[in-house]
Amino acid sequence: MFKKGLSESPKRIRQGLVSHILLQSGDTSTDNLAIAWVMVEPGAVQQPHHHVPEQAYVVIGGQGRIKVGSDIADVKAGDLVYVPSNAEHAVENVGTEKLIYVSVAVPALDIEAMYDTGQLKR
Repeated sequence: MFKKGLSESPKRIRQGLVSHILLQSGDTSTDNLAIAWVMVEPGAVQQPHHHVPEQAYVVIGGQGRIKVGSDIADVKAGDLVYVPSNAEHAVENVGTEKLIYVSVAVPALDIEAMYDTGQLKR
């Protein structure tokens, strides 16, 4: 069994965005998926980016706007957004509370390296 909580997970902080890396490439022998718990402050924006793994965002709290390719959707708690492989995507908190979502990527990617090399910043 693999178990990791928010308090013990590596985290990356960018302007208005905190990502808790719950599972990433190298954490398990299969490397089939990566999972992050992300909190976005009101008004904060995630830089548009893309990567090979498919991804899904499951919104846990707050309100936001997610752009995938040329499509833009307003999201709230209970919504899921699918991001195809290599599709440029970004997240913006358009509400007054923290936007909280769980990001799942398949196959796993090295989330820490993506932040540390500058692909995910802001």
